[in-house]
Amino acid sequence: MRTDPFAGHELWFLTGSQGLYGEETLQQVAEQSRRVAEALDAAGEVPIRVVWKPVLTDAGAIRRAMGEANEDPSCVGVITWMHTFSPAKMWISGLDALRKPLLHLHTQADAALPWATIDMDFMNLNQAAHGDREYGFVLTRLRMPRTTVAGHVANPRVLTRVGSWARAAAAADAVRTLKLARFGDNMRNVAVTEGDKVEAEIRFGVSVNTWGVNDLVEVVESVEDSAVDALVQEYGDLYRFAEDAGPGGEQHEAVRYQARIEAALRRFLEDGGFGAFTTNFEDLGGLRQLPGLAVQRLMADGYGFGGEGDWKTSVLLHTLKVAAHGLPGGTSFMEDYTYHLDTDTPKILGAHMLEVCPTIAGDTPRVEVHPLSIGGREDPARLVFTAAPGEGVVVGWCDLGDRFRWVADEIDVVEPDEPLPNLPVARAVWQPRPDFATATEGWLTAGGPHHTVLSTALGAEELTDLAEVFSTELVLIDAETTRRSLAKELRWSAAYHRLAQGL
Repeated sequence: MRTDPFAGHELWFLTGSQGLYGEETLQQVAEQSRRVAEALDAAGEVPIRVVWKPVLTDAGAIRRAMGEANEDPSCVGVITWMHTFSPAKMWISGLDALRKPLLHLHTQADAALPWATIDMDFMNLNQAAHGDREYGFVLTRLRMPRTTVAGHVANPRVLTRVGSWARAAAAADAVRTLKLARFGDNMRNVAVTEGDKVEAEIRFGVSVNTWGVNDLVEVVESVEDSAVDALVQEYGDLYRFAEDAGPGGEQHEAVRYQARIEAALRRFLEDGGFGAFTTNFEDLGGLRQLPGLAVQRLMADGYGFGGEGDWKTSVLLHTLKVAAHGLPGGTSFMEDYTYHLDTDTPKILGAHMLEVCPTIAGDTPRVEVHPLSIGGREDPARLVFTAAPGEGVVVGWCDLGDRFRWVADEIDVVEPDEPLPNLPVARAVWQPRPDFATATEGWLTAGGPHHTVLSTALGAEELTDLAEVFSTELVLIDAETTRRSLAKELRWSAAYHRLAQGL
């Protein structure tokens, strides 16, 4: 799955105007709007090609443009700008038909005003301050989900905001065609990993279905030794082997079996067109080990994953992997495990049984083999490392029955206070914002799950854009959060989302 998720995608740049000011003015509008689109296309902050489209001046042309955007698989989002005064009633039918993510860019052709030469011709041409307010009203009247960005395209903040939305649009496109394979069901008697898969397909587009674990076992048993050899060689090139796990070591066969699982999983997922999957230690069929190293490697290549059958977290991980493509940092499946409370700044130690993605590693991961106290299988191989320090977020996805909710907390990943020589799994240590008590109490009150996605590549900006694109509730705990503000937000948010869904 090592492909560029942005390759072949486009963002369409649509400009609004009208014929009131004459053909010469429209030619100027076209030239200037093309210049704005080209500036966005050339910006390194915007990872997707921006394609300028002819200026739109009537309802029929607008409706056709939106319909073409819907039907063109290369188009993942639409950027709109009202260069002059474009009477917004002409946009209603087109906007009502649009099914792609929408960005309202409120800008103008030039950053500075030519004070000494401004006349009415200039005023009539440069009317975005006028036209975009008319357009913004109609978007609000239509209750149109969108992201609004204001400022000149030479401003780095504007480019960063457009780039964040572009990543969200690409991630949304990936999820709308995502197929997820669940190997077995979810862990028995666990509540938060359950969820409405039909509603998820309606809202997000993801198709979630179950496959028998022994369907995978058949593929594992058919993997050629040469494929295993090639993967073990790759492990040696990328990681360090524990003394007993390397070639010739007494635990090396366990490593080779994980390589066999990896080769089989890749074949199964690629043949089925899957971009995400789950496993469950309670349902391993004929597998000799719980997939560990194999899962870590697949996550590093962009596959979504959730442990114990947690398909929601698997979808969320794939979504954020796409949005984070090309950015520094990493993104991983994670679980809050235990706390360090004996300090003025309490910390959270996160890990999982085996499955933490090496993209967050702060050092070269080490291939190790250790017993696993659950699952009743052979000792599995895994990558062991500590996450690199840095700013990040943890995000969880829960199903509240009447809606989905994403709960996120801004965090600071830090070094452990002391070495962890006896902890045989990959791990991350972080301090939640604004502080441990507020963040943890807020997470529990919001119903946040124990499985999360930890990302040091993405932040609140990208999460906000993703939530807007999917019209999904986002509860964000950050440095400004207080218990009172969060309690009010949860009450208001519950009322809003129930009303927004209709009675």
